[in-house]
Amino acid sequence: MKKIFSKVVSALLVSSIVLAGCASSDEGESGAKSDSQITINIFQGKVEFKDQFESLAQRYEEENPDVNINITTVGGGSDYFSSLRSQFSAGDDPEIFSLSGPSEAAVYQEYLTDLSDTAAAAAALEGSLSAMSDEDNVYGLPFNQEGYGFIYNKKIFEQAGINPDEILSYNDLEKAVKTIDSKKEELGIEAVFALAANEKWVIGSHLANVYLAPEFNHDVLETFDAETVGFEKDSELQRMLDLQNDYSIQPSLSLDYSQQVEQYFSLERVAMIQQGNWIYPSVYEMDPEFAENNIGILPIPVEGFEGSLPVGIPNYWVVNNNKDEEVIQASKDFLDWMYTSEVGKEAVLNDFKFIPAYEGYDTSQIADPLSQKIYEYASEGNTIGWVFLGYPTGPWGDVLGANMQKYLDGQMTWEDVVTESRSEWERIRK
Repeated sequence: MKKIFSKVVSALLVSSIVLAGCASSDEGESGAKSDSQITINIFQGKVEFKDQFESLAQRYEEENPDVNINITTVGGGSDYFSSLRSQFSAGDDPEIFSLSGPSEAAVYQEYLTDLSDTAAAAAALEGSLSAMSDEDNVYGLPFNQEGYGFIYNKKIFEQAGINPDEILSYNDLEKAVKTIDSKKEELGIEAVFALAANEKWVIGSHLANVYLAPEFNHDVLETFDAETVGFEKDSELQRMLDLQNDYSIQPSLSLDYSQQVEQYFSLERVAMIQQGNWIYPSVYEMDPEFAENNIGILPIPVEGFEGSLPVGIPNYWVVNNNKDEEVIQASKDFLDWMYTSEVGKEAVLNDFKFIPAYEGYDTSQIADPLSQKIYEYASEGNTIGWVFLGYPTGPWGDVLGANMQKYLDGQMTWEDVVTESRSEWERIRK
């Protein structure tokens, strides 16, 4: 397999890394240390498990008093990748940070430590390392597995007389949506959907991915290598965007992630939302009984792939090789402990509520019903690939998302969404 990080990075992104290299001090290169302690600064973008992750790091510090761990979490409406670039440009490059796939990894190639000698890499599930590996090295360790689709309120579906198991095609979904909409008042809801169209990643990365994945054979590396995008299923993407928007809380363009999950779905003001199992901790915090007993997940219908759910690795841990060897090793040791020790595995399953991407876990103990269902889809092979992690760095998903927002706002035709987004893909890839 050819090396996945062989592409030329844009001049702007390269310049940010050069600035980071120039700004590094001797102390930054060796990792901050005081009183013989090794400090590991972690920079990551998954807000959903922030508190639980910090608690686990404290547990590690108790077992390893010579290690101090500082965690910075950026996300939930903030642009993680731009914030990471700012860290490097300021010379504050962390010891451990997260990247979402080969497109982001290409930008930081010179900073990536080979992790092939770690216990976590040895335990990683088959195929879970491929997006961050070449013939000789492993550059990233998977956070977990995640899946997304339409998360729905079981009680509302039951009261509306809808069997979710019978929703496979677009027509099935459209019929169910119209039925629920016709019964909104008696069901006590404000709308069928809460479409978070304010979030470009919801529509430009996640929704679009479902309809772009087939043309890239569900392969993130094939996507990463592609010089253009065909939009072979653009009409399906358009009608699904329209369906969600037409039956959504309005204005959808003002609706963000936290409002979608907490204000509308968790308070049972809508029947379903397009999201993934990562929302479970937030829903549980709002209403534990509702989270445990009353939510399910449906695939987003795609012709030819009915009954398949998008499942993938959302993020990878990487270790900064611009540090002293003892700091690099300490960083590897922490990641190994998190994913292979009994304490770490317990936290991954029950505190983080992750679907593990590693062997050695009792998957019958997967903590929540959404993750359990997603694990079933993955185990049975009924999945759609996460090709958006191979979109051109820019990030192109935001370009597509912004164009889709203009379409919803009446500022752009759908034909222009496709044409302009394709042109931008080709421009970035030149």
